[in-house]
Amino acid sequence: MSGWNASDIPDQSGRGAVVTGANSGIGYVTARELARAGARVVLACRSAERGGAAVDRLRAEVPGADVEFGALDLGDLGSVREFAGTWTGRPLDLLVNNAGVMALPYGRTADGFETQFGVNHLGHFALTGLLLPSLLDAAAPRVVSVSSGLHALANIDIDDLNSEKQYRRWVAYGRSKTANLLFVHELARRAADAGLVAAAAHPGYAATSLQARGAQMEGRKGAERFYEVGNRVFAQPAETGALPTLHAATAPGVRSDDFYGPRVMMWRGAPARSWRASWTVNDVAGERLWAASERLTGVTYEGLKG
Repeated sequence: MSGWNASDIPDQSGRGAVVTGANSGIGYVTARELARAGARVVLACRSAERGGAAVDRLRAEVPGADVEFGALDLGDLGSVREFAGTWTGRPLDLLVNNAGVMALPYGRTADGFETQFGVNHLGHFALTGLLLPSLLDAAAPRVVSVSSGLHALANIDIDDLNSEKQYRRWVAYGRSKTANLLFVHELARRAADAGLVAAAAHPGYAATSLQARGAQMEGRKGAERFYEVGNRVFAQPAETGALPTLHAATAPGVRSDDFYGPRVMMWRGAPARSWRASWTVNDVAGERLWAASERLTGVTYEGLKG
């Protein structure tokens, strides 16, 4: 089925971009295609080894690409602040909040947050807020957050954001992906007069290493094998899975609070506006999650209306 693809990305010359989790999967493809279109791209990754290898690979695939590695651990707010500090005084045109973890065994970040909520939502909430001055210095800034169709598994529990009452890995994942969409919804409202577009995307079922990581951590070989077979048989490649993110990040006509995903049953195919659960556009929930996120991270968004 034909549709929007990477060759449709408008010229990105002169634009600066940060892509989190860009050492592999859809994050790597996103960074590569932005660089191919002329953007200056920082691959913001936790591992210096994997991030450096990704930069080398990208330069080999796109000769002349203007790319660099940036150290960023979204599970450590100190690392988030340190990374954001490197952007002081220079504009940032595009922030792609791509990095994430999926269905991990229960754990906590360096700051004591449940890992999936802490990495997938709070780390990116803090990063976006700390980079906001650089974003607002750009002519047409965008923030794109990568959620998932599996946000439909669960709404957030504002009274148990860190899953302290009960932890179920897939419920916690769904809540973290709902949090991504609520964050975009509320950011879009607050940034309506600031010229910043906040949008979201999801890759459908894309073949990446994300699915099997939790099983690997626990030594569940059967589950790991199940995900590997699923990726081979049913998933679309990361090349295609990155297209909704790239569309949200670059295409003309993208509106704040848009949510893009594969057009065929939210599973595969070219990007299109995607269905989302009604609870992800709830103004009250968005405001309450925002207030809790500010309190937990200590990051406030100066310059936007409340």
